[in-house]
Amino acid sequence: MTSIDVQDLTKEYGTRRAVDHLTFRVLPGRVTGFLGPNGAGKSTTMRLVLGLDRPTSGSATIGGRPYATLREPLRQVGALLDAQAAHCSRTGRDHLRALAASNRISPRRVDEVLEETGLGSVARRRVRTYSLGMRQRLGIAAALLGDPEVVLLDEPSNGLDPEGIVWIRELLRRLAAEGRTVLVSSHLMNETASFADHLVVLGRGRLLADTPVKDFIHARVRPRVRLRTTDGTALGGLLDRHGYDASHGEDGAWTVRHTRVEDIGRLVSEAGLPVLELTQEEATLEQAYLDLTSTEAEFAAARREA
Repeated sequence: MTSIDVQDLTKEYGTRRAVDHLTFRVLPGRVTGFLGPNGAGKSTTMRLVLGLDRPTSGSATIGGRPYATLREPLRQVGALLDAQAAHCSRTGRDHLRALAASNRISPRRVDEVLEETGLGSVARRRVRTYSLGMRQRLGIAAALLGDPEVVLLDEPSNGLDPEGIVWIRELLRRLAAEGRTVLVSSHLMNETASFADHLVVLGRGRLLADTPVKDFIHARVRPRVRLRTTDGTALGGLLDRHGYDASHGEDGAWTVRHTRVEDIGRLVSEAGLPVLELTQEEATLEQAYLDLTSTEAEFAAARREA
């Protein structure tokens, strides 16, 4: 089983601690979303896992070994940290061919990943002519080149169009279904919710959460029901008598917190009140994430009062 193991990992730059005694494990067979505000230490942690920086203390291993000791790393670990890393004067195909040659990977594999990432038709164009989305696809192609067991991607949806976002979502799910270990850093909460099975959340270099996505959401944000009727006064009194936490909006709808549609629907039906709208407002990953990290953001704009 090839897992990513981070154990008591600490990284200091002078007096600033970017990663603070961090411990977590990324397991194969699922997509792990790697979340946190800007400055939380996500990129630093990924660099430490990939041997691009040295920890002040602690360890980061892949399959029980430091990345630097892997004989043919591209065959075992695929990574995208910077879509701008490819040499601009090379063609996309030549960029991948150079990587393949350095890791004893067949040139046929280059053409396979170019087609898989949708770059077959532009493979002989120079990278300088590529859009951000095309460079992102090229970086993903490089990460997949060695058919690795472990894949680390930093903001893979950045610059992709809607079709590309759907593609990367399906790709991540497929990689996990094949039993690979997949770690994906992202700032897009809704997109992360669409592909991640598990979450690792950082704040100021510390571990805030290491949990399945559903557990993370349900532990922090309770469901709500939106309800409208022709007799708002009667509805308000009914909810109050039964002890519900409810508020009346300017549009005439009531929001009932910490409950579900079936409970409110049964209550209103028994009271004989006509229902114009009855909707479950499910908790979202974005709500849960903001609730957890509201005090952890290193850079936050001031909010103006309405």
